[in-house]
Amino acid sequence: MKYSQLIAPRTSEIVEQPTPEPGYGEVLVEVKVCGVCASEVHPWMDPRPDYPYRMGHEPAGIVRAVGPGVTRFQPGDRVTGLLLPSYSDYGIARQESLLPLPDELPFEFALGEPLACMVNGQRRTPVELADRVALVGLGFMGLGLLQLLKLRGPREIIAIDPREDARALALQLGADIAYHPDEVPQELFLTSWTEWEKPLGVDVAIEASGTQAGLTLAGKLVKAHGILSILGFHQGELRQVDVEMWNWKAIDVVNAHVRRHADLMESMRIGLELIAANKFSFAPLVTHRFGLHELDQAFTALLEKPQGFVKSVVLI
Repeated sequence: MKYSQLIAPRTSEIVEQPTPEPGYGEVLVEVKVCGVCASEVHPWMDPRPDYPYRMGHEPAGIVRAVGPGVTRFQPGDRVTGLLLPSYSDYGIARQESLLPLPDELPFEFALGEPLACMVNGQRRTPVELADRVALVGLGFMGLGLLQLLKLRGPREIIAIDPREDARALALQLGADIAYHPDEVPQELFLTSWTEWEKPLGVDVAIEASGTQAGLTLAGKLVKAHGILSILGFHQGELRQVDVEMWNWKAIDVVNAHVRRHADLMESMRIGLELIAANKFSFAPLVTHRFGLHELDQAFTALLEKPQGFVKSVVLI
């Protein structure tokens, strides 16, 4: 088998070793694609004490062998799920961490782990019919969540991002209006306690940027007694929030991330059902493709975000 490992900041190499055999309850998967996740940017570019270091957690592929006790899969089955590290042509997963894929769904549009995260974000964010929703951050996660939000029937989805191409795609995917962060109308802000009884702000503000600026903006957009949902993955530096403003606005703050295995697999199953029903698609979001030997280029694209960029995947 071949796999990619980090040996220094922003520097990966390909390593070969014998292909592992699946143990009891385990499945050997030939990985065909692995998504490149923003949560891995800092591990990729920041110095670490534990080189060589392996990453990758958004795989889809084909079952090639099963261990004793495996009853859910057989060789040849197409699968996605939780398998890491997965910047590799083969990997081992527990059978309960995989779900089957239909033959007609391309592997690059069947990234189970981020799909589960998007569905969890939607399930944990209580958007009601006719709510006014602001979505701050139109990267891969934000644009994926946008598709799911439409299924809740909000009155208006306001998409916010500094990149013009991201705003244009958000409008194509169903946002009602899109703004640059510096051009958001003042009537969408509630930042003074003297105005808390005015019809200012949105019912639900969702932060999907993973940045301090995005979190600050989302907090200002929530109306009194509204909901702030934090979907963005925050890493690196500590964040600051205006707890005094959150306090007098009496907002509910939701952590839209879920880590429990059972919840991830249930949301993954729901997401795959939505794909099968043509209610959700990764097709407009997967924009840049790389080989396993080009992993550093894939991360560079994620970091620099060239025109039209949404998501890098590694084809293996």
